[in-house]
Amino acid sequence: MAKLSQEDLLAQFEEMTLIELSEFVKAFEDKFDVTAAAPVAVAGGAAAGAPVEAAEEQDEFDVILTGAGDKKIQVIKVVRELTSLGLKEAKDLVDGAPKPVLEKVAKDAAEKAAESLKGAGASVEVK
Repeated sequence: MAKLSQEDLLAQFEEMTLIELSEFVKAFEDKFDVTAAAPVAVAGGAAAGAPVEAAEEQDEFDVILTGAGDKKIQVIKVVRELTSLGLKEAKDLVDGAPKPVLEKVAKDAAEKAAESLKGAGASVEVK
């Protein structure tokens, strides 16, 4: 098997959904007996010594579907693309609005998801 370059790996990760990437990280942690969360905890501990004057910027956002609008089928399709849910699960999520579609994602990912859902006719809230 040929060794993949860093660019090749990044290209593969770009094509993955958030759920697929999360599953990959879990499998990686299990295979190599490591934890991706440990460096984050160390960084958080170092930041604790910094002055509290600077307001902490929110780095994790939730995309909440507040209503499906007129084009429910289009909204279900977008939800499926964003989450990799099955048809029934995506339909149940849309029918049960308001519900979170994505949780604890980066700001740019949350904004893209919100725009996609709004483009399909849904009403969305980013928190």
